[in-house]
Amino acid sequence: MSGSARVTAEVGAVVVAYLLGSIPVADLVARRRAGVDLRRVGDRNPGYWNAKEQLGRRAALPVFAGDVAKGAAAALLGVVVDAVAPGDGHWWLAYACGFAAMVGHAWPVFAGFRGGRSVLTFVGAAIVLSPLTAAISIAVLLAVTAVRGFAWGARAGMFAFPFIQLVVDGPYRTAATGGLMSLIGLRFAMAAFADRADRSDRPDRPAAGDPTPDPQR
Repeated sequence: MSGSARVTAEVGAVVVAYLLGSIPVADLVARRRAGVDLRRVGDRNPGYWNAKEQLGRRAALPVFAGDVAKGAAAALLGVVVDAVAPGDGHWWLAYACGFAAMVGHAWPVFAGFRGGRSVLTFVGAAIVLSPLTAAISIAVLLAVTAVRGFAWGARAGMFAFPFIQLVVDGPYRTAATGGLMSLIGLRFAMAAFADRADRSDRPDRPAAGDPTPDPQR
């Protein structure tokens, strides 16, 4: 009985984590503050970076906080359910919930399954899944940012994370993190492929990330 109750709790946690990830924070903020559809402007990605370009850094801060919070809440849900559900614990449940939130961000049920690349949702989950690793990675980010700028700092922190975690948490949890990060790579690859296909059909359309042409010029 306790085994079936645990399975039910774990499945429920993953489903709730997906729904959390599906909350289209960037869409809600962009439409409310500027009436902008992020899928039609900038790099056409409904996430923080595009929101920052279209709305400005300050106006986009709720997107940053919301996307990170989704991942953190989902992973924390997995930690709590694993602790309170009957039966033997499964350390990977928090990772499964973090992954589910990333899937929700990428393919959100509340936004027509057209979402972002899940980078900040991963960051939120990673902070819960391996706090020490996250703290060291943030230190790397800040150090590189001070020398080369935020773009390089973010890359350095992201790429350093699994190597740091391998020392901190060992190979199994690091491999689970690799699974989460692979989804980010998949989303970037899908976005690049879609952009290339779209430009082949419409050569006059700018590449993702290029400024949108002003129809008055």
